[in-house]
Amino acid sequence: MRLIEVVIPVHNEEAALEASVRRLHAYLVAELPFAWRITIADNGSTDATRRIAAALARSLSGVHVLECSARGRGRALRAAWLRSDADVVCYMDVDLSTDLRALLPLVAPLVSGHSDVAIGTRLAPGARVVRGPKRELISRAYNRLLHATLAARFSDAQCGFKAMRADAARRLLPGVRDEEWFFDTELLMLAQRMGLRIHEVPVDWVDDPDSRVDILRTALGDVRGIARLLASARLTRFALVGLCSTLAYGLLFVALRGPLGVVLANALALAVTAIGNTQANRRLTFGLRGRAGLIRQHLSGAFVYVLTLGLTVGALGALHALDASPSRLLELAVLLVASASATVTRYIALRTWVFARDRRPGVVRRTVRTIARVGS
Repeated sequence: MRLIEVVIPVHNEEAALEASVRRLHAYLVAELPFAWRITIADNGSTDATRRIAAALARSLSGVHVLECSARGRGRALRAAWLRSDADVVCYMDVDLSTDLRALLPLVAPLVSGHSDVAIGTRLAPGARVVRGPKRELISRAYNRLLHATLAARFSDAQCGFKAMRADAARRLLPGVRDEEWFFDTELLMLAQRMGLRIHEVPVDWVDDPDSRVDILRTALGDVRGIARLLASARLTRFALVGLCSTLAYGLLFVALRGPLGVVLANALALAVTAIGNTQANRRLTFGLRGRAGLIRQHLSGAFVYVLTLGLTVGALGALHALDASPSRLLELAVLLVASASATVTRYIALRTWVFARDRRPGVVRRTVRTIARVGS
């Protein structure tokens, strides 16, 4: 029988903890067709939360307590998930804002092996959400920002209702740096970049009026996190490599223009920088190490070089047709523009051909009603 571990991260939740855990426990006993465990992950509570959690663990079978001295929801989830021996790990907020009937469709595709990560979403068709206009606007704006800046393919990053296969968690968690509220977003972006399959479940969700999340502080942390992920994104790394490559090309062309002439100087400068560009993108942009595929990748890069050479030669031909004796500065400017124009083609070629991956990221959406009762 598959084991599902449900983690509830808490910090000073003495008012809501007991009622929520008892409600969750009753639901799991009655409805979940898998073995399960509830873990209350306390992260630095200073009220009666720890005492209440300990009492619940004594009185309810399948309830355990994990104490984390440092604050941070992400820190508590990391500690609980990495020590877990369950097949599927998940978490939900202590207020149980998400209807518990969504739990089975959340974990079923993970148990079956259909998906690697599953998330509840309040923003996909089929979701029913009760919350104020302020929180609704903030949530939609944040997820739009993720789509625009990081090309996120999931609809709702911050719904406190997520699960993943334990093997996926062990792959993902070492790469997640944030320990607080941005933890969810970073985890999902890393899963997307690694090509893991993300399953979405539209949920019924009712806002907790007693939420104590500091919206301004959380928003600033999210913006910092987005900037950090954007800086580490593949496209950003490619652009930086391309900028350095273009500068090197310009300097080489200027140095070789006199002794070799414009055509040979262009060809040699492009050849040298093409080799460096391919190797830099191999290591920095696409994260490939070792010699596996090295020769094939550089041969493919050489083909891309031929295309770039043809574009720059054509641009030079057009320039000299318009001006028989253009200045060297104008020649360089035209070549740089032509080289920059080839950057888009180069990126597409490197991503889809030269350094093509076998797996592609994807997001799979299912409604709450279309579930499969999967056993082991």
